[in-house]
Amino acid sequence: MENRITELELRFMHQEKTITELNETVCRQELSIARLERELGRMREQFSLLSPSINRTSDEEEPPPHY
Repeated sequence: MENRITELELRFMHQEKTITELNETVCRQELSIARLERELGRMREQFSLLSPSINRTSDEEEPPPHY
């Protein structure tokens, strides 16, 4: 009986360690995703400033100055 309790305690400790490691991994991934989303937003802003005509329809596009 004592061996079974010891085995259960060891399993519990191992599972608790695994859960803690998984939680740390999820937290790191959440921070990485947030950073990537901010970078993507900045890249979209920069892209729209560089190529505004790509984001416009032909009706919104201004004619060239020589017309």
